[in-house]
Amino acid sequence: MNQISSVQDVVKGATRVLPFERVALVLQGGGALGAYQAGVYQAIHEANIDVHWICGTSIGGINGALIAGNPPEKRVERLRDFWETVTKPPLRIPNVPWFTELPWNGNGHARYWTNKISAFSTMIHGAPGFFSPRPFPPVNSTADSPELVSYYDITPLKETLERLVDFDLLNAEPPRFTALATNVRTGAPAYFDNREQRIAAAHILASASLPPSFPPTEIDGEYYWDGGVVSNSPMQFVIDNRGRHTALVFQVDLWDANGETPLDIPSANLRAMEIHSASRINISVEQYRKMQKFRHALRRFLDELPEECQNDPEVQFLSEQARVKVATIVQLKYQADKFETAGKMFEFSHLAMEEHWQAGYEDTRVALKEPGVLELPDVSEAARIFDVHHGWAT
Repeated sequence: MNQISSVQDVVKGATRVLPFERVALVLQGGGALGAYQAGVYQAIHEANIDVHWICGTSIGGINGALIAGNPPEKRVERLRDFWETVTKPPLRIPNVPWFTELPWNGNGHARYWTNKISAFSTMIHGAPGFFSPRPFPPVNSTADSPELVSYYDITPLKETLERLVDFDLLNAEPPRFTALATNVRTGAPAYFDNREQRIAAAHILASASLPPSFPPTEIDGEYYWDGGVVSNSPMQFVIDNRGRHTALVFQVDLWDANGETPLDIPSANLRAMEIHSASRINISVEQYRKMQKFRHALRRFLDELPEECQNDPEVQFLSEQARVKVATIVQLKYQADKFETAGKMFEFSHLAMEEHWQAGYEDTRVALKEPGVLELPDVSEAARIFDVHHGWAT
């Protein structure tokens, strides 16, 4: 991969000086599609942009832990190690070299079948270093404990995380790290944050415990499922907790709400999954934009009040709420190819991983070359939102 020479206006290896006080990386859930996020981070790293806060759900939480739990110079290497590990072929025919290296380019029908067979193979055999199938999942029987209620065992993921993540470093903020999970008993979202508690492998497993594929993870007497059960993106949490800082936010989505009307049942299932996983993100961004405009309007109103009103406690309270700190949100969305099926979350072939990684890398290169992305918006703008695939600076 080529470095982003056109946007590197600082000495290689030195942190880029940006006008923003904080840079955040928000990572959505999406299984095997998560290699796209690794490509995004590689491009950000090569552009010498220092990330201050990483907030992720499911595979986004895993990628986030690999980033936050390693020194900057090792992060891309650790991401590559993880994705190389989980895409090693156990018995999957689509990953045998003679099969995956055939000239599929331009042959969408053939690529559709390699994708479908590989996803099915993962469902049967699991993914090395990630999850393995249970011989007798409790489908028609009751399990002895909640940890057994799943089709797969994720003990291999725990071992992989403990090998690749330095949890002492992950907890030595900065960067800030947050993983989103769901409390099984209450149904409420749970945010595991290294500012509030010590993060261990169990917290990352909890964020990735998507039922019924994976079992709930027990932490301090409570059981947790994947954060995607409540919301597939922690963007709202970042919006609510951004504080009073100007911010550059890279929002990395693995599902796109935009798509075509399906003409068959598998495509209909896939569209429903895409809409369910992506729609709340759009709502969060729109709420953020409205809140920023409200704060800006309130600030202008308070500035017009007579001086004798400024010391009123209620006016001071409103003044605190009206502190406008602008932000730029860069939306990076994985664009699924037409050959990808409803099982693309399970497409852990090495070929698919490289495709997803490269897509994230290239999309981020495009984003960073766009004029204005790394510039502070005007206060009157409140929030500048760039969408790589669906229009710029909306």
